[in-house]
Amino acid sequence: MTSTITGTADQPTTRSSRGTAVRAAAHRIRHHILDMGEVQGQGYVGQGLGAADILAVAYADLLRLRPADPHWEGRDRFLLSTGHYAIGLYAALAEAGVIPVEELESYGSDDSRLPMSGMASYTPGMEISGGSLGHGLGVAVGMALGLRLQGNGARVVNFLSDGELDEGSTWEAAMGAHHHRLGNLLAFVDMNALQADGPTAGVLGIEPAHEKWASFGWFTQRVDGNDVDALLDAVDRATTAAEARGVPAVILCDTLVGRGVPLLEQREKAHFMKIDEHEWQLCRDELTAGFDGTDQA
Repeated sequence: MTSTITGTADQPTTRSSRGTAVRAAAHRIRHHILDMGEVQGQGYVGQGLGAADILAVAYADLLRLRPADPHWEGRDRFLLSTGHYAIGLYAALAEAGVIPVEELESYGSDDSRLPMSGMASYTPGMEISGGSLGHGLGVAVGMALGLRLQGNGARVVNFLSDGELDEGSTWEAAMGAHHHRLGNLLAFVDMNALQADGPTAGVLGIEPAHEKWASFGWFTQRVDGNDVDALLDAVDRATTAAEARGVPAVILCDTLVGRGVPLLEQREKAHFMKIDEHEWQLCRDELTAGFDGTDQA
């Protein structure tokens, strides 16, 4: 599959070059996240770092966009159900050219277009406002069905968290997606095993997640969500198989909170991180040291 970002020249087409481009994008996304986090000294930095590879695959390889025209009717829709992951999505939108990189400095500030929780009315490229979890997939199902009825070939991509699998509304939407044979719907689930109240398994057990999604009729895969090559392969299989079979597809992505920054990977309180002033440069140094253009960090 070739990159489909409309308006971006010289996109990579070989499998190897795609992986190289996405890893580089993920690395820059992580740097953007650290820069934004330092503005506030705290935030959902760990989730953004953990999801950076998924976001890079979406925005540097999968999505069909016109960066200068975020409301283009033919665009693929990326729905961030987990509104508190907005720091990661802003970084990806900047990497894709939808918002200026310089604007990231305003993250979370008064009158900024980049609030700490995603709001569609504020930010170009932010398709829905995220807050209470469990709503995103229902919106995605309605949007995918609506686009199909309009004859619009755009894809809907929904990013949700493992904590949202606690919600009955998520499973109702999953059932509806299969009923309507929505082959234009792809979901990524961040399986980072962490919620605000503690480990996901301790709040409400969701396993076996793969078998549950498959039983709802979805084309289901589970991969290392911090392995770019595994993600690209999963996306290729999903887009091919789901569209051919006329069923929605889901990729369960096992990720590590704080990925790429060992200092943050070990934080005990990782849902909303408070990072000391002297630690930000340490984080950048670790991120730079851990990346050589070929690994996943």
